[in-house]
Amino acid sequence: MQEALHGIDLAIIAFYLIGIVALGCWWGLRSRGKGGSEGEGYFLAGHNLRWPMIGLALFATNISTVHLVSLAQEGYTNGLAYGNFEWMASLTLVILAVFFAPFYVRSRVATLPDFLERRYNRACRDWLSVLSMISAIFIHIGFTIYAGAVVLEGLFGIPLMVSIVGVAALTGLYTIAGGLMAVVITESVQTVVLLLGAFILTGISYYRVGGWEGIAATVEPVQLTMLRPAGDASGLPWYAVFLGYPVIGIWYWCTDQTIVQRVLGAKDEHHARLGPLFAGFIKVLPVFIFVLPGLMCAALIKQGKLPDTLDNSEHVYSFMIMNLLPVGLRGIVVAALLAALMSTVSGALNSAATLFAHDIYKRFRPRATDHTLVRVGRIVTFVGMVLAVAWSPFLGRFPTVFQGINAAICYIAPPITVVFVFGVFWKRANARAALATLLCGSSLGLIVFILDFFKLFGWNVPFMMAGFYLALICSVIMVGVSLAIPTPLTAEQQKLVWDSPMAAFKDDHEGSIFSDYRAIALVLLLIMAGLYVIFG
Repeated sequence: MQEALHGIDLAIIAFYLIGIVALGCWWGLRSRGKGGSEGEGYFLAGHNLRWPMIGLALFATNISTVHLVSLAQEGYTNGLAYGNFEWMASLTLVILAVFFAPFYVRSRVATLPDFLERRYNRACRDWLSVLSMISAIFIHIGFTIYAGAVVLEGLFGIPLMVSIVGVAALTGLYTIAGGLMAVVITESVQTVVLLLGAFILTGISYYRVGGWEGIAATVEPVQLTMLRPAGDASGLPWYAVFLGYPVIGIWYWCTDQTIVQRVLGAKDEHHARLGPLFAGFIKVLPVFIFVLPGLMCAALIKQGKLPDTLDNSEHVYSFMIMNLLPVGLRGIVVAALLAALMSTVSGALNSAATLFAHDIYKRFRPRATDHTLVRVGRIVTFVGMVLAVAWSPFLGRFPTVFQGINAAICYIAPPITVVFVFGVFWKRANARAALATLLCGSSLGLIVFILDFFKLFGWNVPFMMAGFYLALICSVIMVGVSLAIPTPLTAEQQKLVWDSPMAAFKDDHEGSIFSDYRAIALVLLLIMAGLYVIFG
């Protein structure tokens, strides 16, 4: 970098770190005993979360340094194409709000594997628990702290492992102490800091590049489009987006414990539905404040307004911080980077602890007290962080961190997505079929991951299409076994399946149209359709 961070910037960063850790510890400890048992308070925030907090927490847990760093990197390299992962998320958040959240809240489950047991059987619950803990530790946490370490290396020259261990220790501290309430409260604050930092960098870049006209006149026209043809250099053609994204999007936003745990802690069904929709509106922003800055950086270099000294696209975001922002603002944006990192890591740690305590430990110790479960959850939080720290250095093998995390998701998501979707929409889907789908689909996903990670036998199937193909195979298994070995549903299982998709829209809503989830969902879908028309 051209110059080191000023003392003022370092003071802002230190103030933020101390403040957020103190807030998380204090609020989490303060909320003990409120809204139910100790265990319910630690793992589910006492079922007291309202829709604004749920929406902000969903966004904060999703947006990590992976997004800030890697979406800027993708924007610099490929233009707006990878913004599809942000805008398509709004669609799956509508699916969560309309079709999945009601069942989750009505059944009062603590974990999604718990829901899967009620819909199918205990074996499905156990398998999903293991997969969910693996994804929390190795996908959510591992990739996030690696991306954060890359930024800190670019800004301060701190070795990767030093940054990884340091941030992990700070985040683990308040997560262990305070539980989900500490996570959600800190996430709400971190979302504000994150958006403030991103808007500052985007606004200054937009001014320096000469506005939209300056961008359009400098970069290739295709870089300003979202939907690309086959063979595009981005490696993300339009059909891969529409075929592959729903598979990973439904897993991520509708069935992944790390994300959906905020919905499980909702005050009631109304808040559980409005929270994801609120997050869906916020998800419009990342294309403009995370992806577009990377493209503007490329334009500024072409215009000669930034030095052509960027030798590693991983450092695009830190390069822009140091070359575009004045003293003081740099500290705010770096704090935003740390906010994104810590919010995702803390959320994933808490979900892994919840899964282990409720779905594994309690099975073998059914009489365990809430106090014991909380203690076990804290131990798991620590162990999970250690495992993620050990795994994260290997993530440099992927072309970009963002492509790496989505490739990993494409190999773990298909069987889970299929089992949940058929579970809530098809009454003939049964436990034997679900277990066969989970076992076979996960085994195939592991094989494909190994082929791709080590590039064996000339494997070159795009990861999004690989996820789609795996989902098709899983669907065939699910339908085939269900029809071959029919099993009638119990009365309890019948309550967890929609009679028809339209049944999800039948609700005696009390209040104005502005608080009706159906009207809000429609507005969100219309906005997303309009954006794709403009940028398609």
